[in-house]
Amino acid sequence: MLYDPVQRHRAIEKLVTRHSLQGIEKKYYRFRPARWYGGIMTADCAGCGLLCKFCWVRDSVMLHPAAIGEFYTASEVANRLVTMARTHGMNQLRLSGGEPTLGRSHLLELLDLLEGTELSFILETNGIPVAYEEDYAKELSKHDFVHVRVSLKGCNEEEFAMLTGANPEGFRLQLRSLQKLWEEGASCHAAIMTSFSNRKTHQALLENLRRISQDLCESAETEELIPYHHVTRRLQKWKLNRVSGYEPSGVPPEQV
Repeated sequence: MLYDPVQRHRAIEKLVTRHSLQGIEKKYYRFRPARWYGGIMTADCAGCGLLCKFCWVRDSVMLHPAAIGEFYTASEVANRLVTMARTHGMNQLRLSGGEPTLGRSHLLELLDLLEGTELSFILETNGIPVAYEEDYAKELSKHDFVHVRVSLKGCNEEEFAMLTGANPEGFRLQLRSLQKLWEEGASCHAAIMTSFSNRKTHQALLENLRRISQDLCESAETEELIPYHHVTRRLQKWKLNRVSGYEPSGVPPEQV
């Protein structure tokens, strides 16, 4: 049975955020340097409102967000990211792992704390909370050092439902988040998971993006599957056949 992605995001948010005297704390399970974007310091948060069948995170992280990671204040996350970036000689930061936009006030406080560090910030999101929460895109657009990467789960509603198990309307929310971000002047682009798509559906999506903005269409990133062992097992479980992808050691430099 398909699930409501908005309801599930809200339910997961209650598991991975909590109130404290210092504000909203959020769960993170890992802080690490990563090779992507030419080198970037990453904080991986716990919990996502989607259950993508191709997701790169392990089942223990995806299925048990309440049991994984530790709660951190926005200040603690900012300090760790900046300190580790300076140590590793990196000038980029990102949030990834689960869904970083869960815990809105936590994220916005984190961005306020990172203002003036002269480090760029990439927010990797499925976009759904940005679509259903009023003025979220506007708040994100206030920070000119922030770039939002909206990861589209397939190329249309049918593929979205197949890949996530969620109601197909969720795909329209993903597109709506891009439209909101674009209208607010936020730096953003779409990353399209195409490993389960064909040329026809891909081109149709690009046309949909063009209706929002020519720039969004032209800047769209093609995201292809990296079949880590646990990802391959998951695809076998769901009987999903990919049409493209790269082995972990064989990702082309332009994809890193």
